[in-house]
Amino acid sequence: MNLQMARIQEACEVLKLNTLAVEWPALADSAAGKNTTLADFLEQLLNLEVDARTQRTRETLQKFAGLPAMKSFEDYDFNFATGAPKKQLQELTSLAFIERAENIVLLGPSGVGKSHLAISYACQAIQKGIKVRFITAADLMLQLATAKKQDRLDSYLKRSVLGPRLLVIDEIGYLPFGREEATLFFNVIAKRYEQGSVIVTSNLPFSQWSSAFADDQALTAALLDRLLHHAHIVQISGNSYRLKGKKAAGIAPVSYPQQDR
Repeated sequence: MNLQMARIQEACEVLKLNTLAVEWPALADSAAGKNTTLADFLEQLLNLEVDARTQRTRETLQKFAGLPAMKSFEDYDFNFATGAPKKQLQELTSLAFIERAENIVLLGPSGVGKSHLAISYACQAIQKGIKVRFITAADLMLQLATAKKQDRLDSYLKRSVLGPRLLVIDEIGYLPFGREEATLFFNVIAKRYEQGSVIVTSNLPFSQWSSAFADDQALTAALLDRLLHHAHIVQISGNSYRLKGKKAAGIAPVSYPQQDR
């Protein structure tokens, strides 16, 4: 390495242009062979750095999000899930609801793809550089209770509840909450009200939500009032996709009970 290359390397390190530091020699050789203008060469260098930083940002956001898997909207099987409102779900892929701090509530029986859809929206948001957090309702309650016990509830709320622009809470209603847990969950929804988007999934119709929140009708009403004020409610009916293969083999019920509307 000659002195000029060493000076360029040092300047790249000072400016934290890590990709440019590695890639510029090969790009310079290619540009020289193609008689590329200095402006074109500079633009190519900068685009390399921008693309690398964008990718690093996505990787950081994906790690923070805590997604259980990567899902795409295109992989959702509408041919099987005939009870899913395709047009409404497709419109939500624009992610305009995040810009407006609106919520999505995905309701339906187990196995109809509510979590798949919620994760797919989260993945799309990450690709656009939006900070996302995914967590099940049970894990959220556990983490909230632990943070409160350790006297760090405020810091947890700021980082994990208010920090993400999109918070996905999966499986509300699968496990009932005690009164303290229900109050903590209400605080999550209240703090994000008109401040950031929430996607929630549940197998319970709204008429049964109080059973998941310590049978507290007043708290549940106040929670739903905030959650649904600016919300897209998506009702999905149908059979469980997870039991599709077993059903075909004759080892699962042909039909499944539909939830109350």
